[in-house]
Amino acid sequence: QVQLVESGGGLVQAGGSLRLSCAGSGIRFSIRAINWYRQPPGKQRELVATITSGGTTNYADSVKGRFTISRDNAKNLVYLQMNSLKPEDTAVYYCNARVYERPYWGQGTQVTVSS
Repeated sequence: QVQLVESGGGLVQAGGSLRLSCAGSGIRFSIRAINWYRQPPGKQRELVATITSGGTTNYADSVKGRFTISRDNAKNLVYLQMNSLKPEDTAVYYCNARVYERPYWGQGTQVTVSS
């Protein structure tokens, strides 16, 4: 069964940085597009960043220039480097992948940015 596990969240001061990791099992990341979503408190889940199997990246306007998604196919890991964090970045962050049109989600990791 496909499993995705996020890690790296925590409490950070505004302007600081965090790196989130998404580890996959039962799925070969190298041939899949991987996404990072986040869900702020009281809001809907939103797409933050995408990396395709070919390495092409896309970002939500709110995080462009601050966040970087990358992958290490040998380790079956995808990262989200988050710099210049703002209080509005506070959310539970999830990684996501699709296999045969079926979406898979991790349990999420909490990111809290204090002002």
